[in-house]
Amino acid sequence: MLKKLTLLTLSSVAAFAMHTAEININDSDLELGAKLDMGQFYDTVEPDTVFVGFKFLNADDKHSENDKAGIKPYYEVNFLMQRDIGDKGMSIGLGMKLNYTKAAKSDFMSIPLGAEFGYKIPASDLIPMSVHGSLYYAPSVLSFSDADSFLEYRLSYDIEVIPNGNITLGYRRIDTNYEAADFKYNSSWFAGFKFGF
Repeated sequence: MLKKLTLLTLSSVAAFAMHTAEININDSDLELGAKLDMGQFYDTVEPDTVFVGFKFLNADDKHSENDKAGIKPYYEVNFLMQRDIGDKGMSIGLGMKLNYTKAAKSDFMSIPLGAEFGYKIPASDLIPMSVHGSLYYAPSVLSFSDADSFLEYRLSYDIEVIPNGNITLGYRRIDTNYEAADFKYNSSWFAGFKFGF
């Protein structure tokens, strides 16, 4: 009985949660990501303020600095705290990540710190639209293995075509700078879907 009650409780929490799952693609890159809204699990945390997530990017060499670099997939786990600014549809957040990738025989690991913002476009009465951006940086003191520094920035434009279902268009740039040389891991435009559940 207790097992059924626990399962029912978890199912009802998940039904009202606004976690996100995202898939982004272009002609040769695949990116998967998810964020869990911690406010949906803990009563002491306000919904839509604290997120824990992960990201996976299987990038192609042709979108990196050197198409013969032999880059490996990029992995990250992330943490974000955000809040709304006023009642104009703006939000800002501070976050950190732990990431890992590899190019040739060099390992890259860092803990970048950064900021994210979002803005709901007010003129979107028929179809809700929003823009999002983020900037993350890790200096050498937060870089490990063969890494020297990390820089990532991205911009995206979301169109909510169905409730909690968005088409997203965006650009990302990820620099994984090694002790031996600076390196642009990925610079590309993408399109995809973002779902809230």
